[in-house]
Amino acid sequence: MTAPLIHGYEVVIGFETHAQLATRSKIFSRASTAFGAEPNTQACAVDLALPGTLPVMNRAAVECAIKLGLALGSHIAPESIFARKNYFYPDLPKGYQISQFEIPVVQGGEVSFLLGETLQTVRLVRAHLEEDAGKSLHEDFTGQSGIDLNRAGTPLLEIVTEPDMRSSAEAVAYARELHKIVTWIGICDGNMQEGSFRCDANVSVRKPGAALGTRREIKNLNSFKSMQQAMDYEIRWQIEEIEDGRAIEQATVLFNPDTGETRAMRSKEDAADYRYFPDPDLPPLVIAEQWIEDIRAHMGELPRAMAARFVADYGVPEYDAAILTQSKAMAAYFERAAQASSQPKLASNWIMGELARRLNAEERSIEQAPVGAEQLAQLLQRINDATVSNNAARQVFEALWSGAGSDVDALIDFLGLRQMNDTGALEALVDQVIAANADNVAQYRAGKDKAFNALVGQVMKASKGKANPQQATDLLRKRLVR
Repeated sequence: MTAPLIHGYEVVIGFETHAQLATRSKIFSRASTAFGAEPNTQACAVDLALPGTLPVMNRAAVECAIKLGLALGSHIAPESIFARKNYFYPDLPKGYQISQFEIPVVQGGEVSFLLGETLQTVRLVRAHLEEDAGKSLHEDFTGQSGIDLNRAGTPLLEIVTEPDMRSSAEAVAYARELHKIVTWIGICDGNMQEGSFRCDANVSVRKPGAALGTRREIKNLNSFKSMQQAMDYEIRWQIEEIEDGRAIEQATVLFNPDTGETRAMRSKEDAADYRYFPDPDLPPLVIAEQWIEDIRAHMGELPRAMAARFVADYGVPEYDAAILTQSKAMAAYFERAAQASSQPKLASNWIMGELARRLNAEERSIEQAPVGAEQLAQLLQRINDATVSNNAARQVFEALWSGAGSDVDALIDFLGLRQMNDTGALEALVDQVIAANADNVAQYRAGKDKAFNALVGQVMKASKGKANPQQATDLLRKRLVR
């Protein structure tokens, strides 16, 4: 799919994403990674860079990197090297960050996702292991600043893309897909508010066919909404600057969600500015092929493969399958409902429609849904066998959701929603409506089809909504043959 030009300019976007790994301890120490502790209570001697301390690699963090590489079709380096990334900031106790530079653990790979109905693919450059820095805390009221080193040493995977994206919408779709993958395989909890999944967007613009423009990096985007707003503003700003005759200078910028604007924080550093060199305290990271195969054997089905299976086995459209595999919990819910009801497309419609609407309105996850997959399946069966109409089924769903009952059939009877399928009784109602609505009958026979709809409505009203709409329609047509 070709991205549209914006005022004659092509947008070029690349992403760098920091995924905090779901390990109990830090990447080079045994200190806890639990979120929310009092400042500086989870920083040990290694994290504080006290003299005489040495880093020791966390095996669980390496396993997370291997899982990501397998999930994205990447090359997993049999031997990779850690480096020191040198810069000076108050929340970096050592004066350098342990990262990977020349030989990262995960190399290449790709992320594929649906953008509308088009399958898009973004190529990856690398994913490398590194430690997080601490956090600077600033108090506006007192004018003082402090340092919290609880986060120092927390294990991260930095996932870097090629500049393959051509719109903010495509970039957000990529970020959503990557978020789904890292949470699906269990290497990151994906909590963006707590900083577990942070994205940096490198944005530039150019005339079609021209060399890549100068990029500006928008740092620490921690919500999908902010990503879209930040990139859209930055794109407009860069085009306006160029159109006004000013050159874009490479810079790191921050996004202010209150104003909806980006602002320059500092000039953008290049690799040479960090003076990378191999860390002498850490030997090369060696990953045996058997280790990779052992992890592969326990990975389970990945979302894209599961989505393809849903299309093949259940006959749902690709779009539905992509939505239904947004999380393992949603996929499992759909499979249970589809199998128990034997109505996969109907199950898909209700999960993406009525169920999703209620979950979003109440900010619940699907695991917290008051209506279980088996209950939904029972309701879908009653729609399919014409026990209830679609409108009546929504009333039953609301009753299930609110806890008014748990048995679908009992609720249908309690609410008086069982559909009238007795042909004799329905014929009598149709005859009554025809006799009482001579004007509509005459209009319909004169060629005015709207009058027929009015008659169907009268039948539904007379039956208090219990008549089977299709049966009522068929009977009326037979009685009113023109």
